[in-house]
Amino acid sequence: MYGQRVCIPRKFQKNVLEELHTGHLGIIKMKVIARSFVYWKNIDKDIEEAAKNSVDCARYKADPTKAKVHYWEYPSMPWERIHVDFAGPIFEHMVFLIVDAHSKWLEEYPMKTTTTKKTIECLRDSFTRFGLPRVLVSDNGSQFTSYEFQRFMQRNGVKHKTSAPFKPSSNGQAERYVATLKQSLRAMHKYIYIYIYTKAPYNRN
Repeated sequence: MYGQRVCIPRKFQKNVLEELHTGHLGIIKMKVIARSFVYWKNIDKDIEEAAKNSVDCARYKADPTKAKVHYWEYPSMPWERIHVDFAGPIFEHMVFLIVDAHSKWLEEYPMKTTTTKKTIECLRDSFTRFGLPRVLVSDNGSQFTSYEFQRFMQRNGVKHKTSAPFKPSSNGQAERYVATLKQSLRAMHKYIYIYIYTKAPYNRN
């Protein structure tokens, strides 16, 4: 043992690195998880090499685009503002993503059809468990601009703001999380990534 961490013999280190990298979480989150549970000399360096040499991560790495930056104010409390988007298609499904701008908590809903009705059903389920947000931010997809969706927002007293499709370089921190999720979901099985993402500690910096 090394403090509260398990010392990993050399012959098992490769296996641990593969497990850490299963979620394509990136170097920072891989290090955070590793420092909580395992240890060996030069583990940080090995993690960096494993992430850099990943074929899947390189294949699906986001291609940055130039766009006007929009900085969102950091919310004063959880669930004050949420950001929503769709990822996919992945394994014949789309995934409806909801990100809390304060905590970066993720809600995900795999679905076969992305109709306004289905989108509202997902939001209704989330609102039942977490309460109503003050603001919901989305792109200009037809699900969000329909009369039915606007009426749903008005009836629940939720302010609806629209922006360009989510881009990590243009729409602030919560949207960067959405972009990261969409990138990673393309690189691996969605259920594995979502599980690992929600279990990993969040580093606000």
